[in-house]
Amino acid sequence: MENNNRFPLAMRLLHWAMAALVISMLLAGLAMVRSLEPWQLTILTAHKAFGLLAFVLVILRIAIRVTSQTPPLPSSLSRVQKRGAIASHYVLYGLMVAMPVSGYLMQYVAARPVEIFGLFTLPASLTADIESYGLLREIHGYLAIAFIVMIVLHVSAALHHHFVRKDSVLKSML
Repeated sequence: MENNNRFPLAMRLLHWAMAALVISMLLAGLAMVRSLEPWQLTILTAHKAFGLLAFVLVILRIAIRVTSQTPPLPSSLSRVQKRGAIASHYVLYGLMVAMPVSGYLMQYVAARPVEIFGLFTLPASLTADIESYGLLREIHGYLAIAFIVMIVLHVSAALHHHFVRKDSVLKSML
C-alpha cells in the first residue's frame, strides 16, 4: 500500500474499471428492456459476455480485498455510520456477484448458451423452462434496480465525504 490513507493500486484500478463496466452494463440493460430494435441482439450478446467479465473481475476484487490492508474509516464517523458504510459495501459486492449469476442462470434455463467474445461458450440447459426463466428475469431486473439505488447512495456518500465532511474517504480511492 502506498500509504495508510489510500487503497492499494490494484483495488483502485479494479474499483474504477468495474464502476465503468457496471454502469455501462446497467445502462445497456435498461436500453434493451425498452427496445425491440435490431441493435438489441448485438447489445444483448455483448451484455452477456461483459457480464462474465464483471463476474471474473469481482471474484478477483474480492480476493484482493480480503488479502489487502485498507485505510480505516474516519474516526469522526459514529459507530452507526461505520456499520452503515461496511454494510453498504457488502451489499454492493453481493450485487456484483448476484447480477452476473442471475443473468447466466436466466440464459441457462432458457436453453440459450452464452457466447463469450467468440472465444468460448457457456453451456445451457437442453430444455427451456419458461417459468424459471421468467422468475430469474424478474430477479435480475430487481437486482438491477437495487444496484442503481446502491450506486447512487455510494456516489452520494463519496461526494458528501469530499465536499461536506472534507475528509479523505474519496481521495483514498483516487
